[in-house]
Amino acid sequence: MADYNVVLNCWKDVEADYAGYGGKVLTRLFQKYPQTKKLFPKFKDIPTSDLEGNAAVGAQGAIVLRKLGKLLEAKGDRTKIRELLDTSQANTHKIDLGSFKLITKVLVEVMVKKAHLDKAKQGALERVMDHLIDVIALYYEEIGFDG
Repeated sequence: MADYNVVLNCWKDVEADYAGYGGKVLTRLFQKYPQTKKLFPKFKDIPTSDLEGNAAVGAQGAIVLRKLGKLLEAKGDRTKIRELLDTSQANTHKIDLGSFKLITKVLVEVMVKKAHLDKAKQGALERVMDHLIDVIALYYEEIGFDG
């Protein structure tokens, strides 16, 4: 629970600039892990060099981070997290656990740089995201998604 409080306190910076943070997260994700672009088909034809500052990438990143913010607000409550997840993550969007892990890596990198997270806050963010991924894995198992 303490880790969630630390992360939620840091998350205020993200809430103040969802599009800025979201754009940076997705741009870095696509640059470092080009295969993840397939999760966002509307960006497949945008050259990697044109991603930085692209308004559509920022807007989509904002959607991703708002959803993540709702999951963080559940503070680890598995029931609430499952209620916030819907089957579209697995059945429509086909977002596998490996992709969640890559997004987490990139999110931590962006937060360390942009929100100036120290080692303790970085560790809290990593532990919270690992916990969320574990909960998502259990949920996927329940709905029969092999992600």
